[in-house]
Amino acid sequence: MTQDKFIEEVANLFMETGKNHHQAFIETDGVDPEWPIWYADHLHPKLGKLINAQLTKSEIIYLILTLENQRAMDAPGAEWPRYYAKILFNRYL
Repeated sequence: MTQDKFIEEVANLFMETGKNHHQAFIETDGVDPEWPIWYADHLHPKLGKLINAQLTKSEIIYLILTLENQRAMDAPGAEWPRYYAKILFNRYL
């Protein structure tokens, strides 16, 4: 898979997950202090296949928290789905 295709597919997965999360928490306008757990449940069946790695839900929670903390420090204005996808490409492929 090319880098551009990988980034597009993974970014789309993250965007879909974000939309689904916001919809699930519509009453709180998407606010969920435990969002990494929800994201891990949603991402688990798909993310590992895309990055060609067997990840537990706990590993996904750690991964997305690490990615978010890194984005907040290095590129606070960056579009988070694409930022995450680029980092994952460099890390796993």
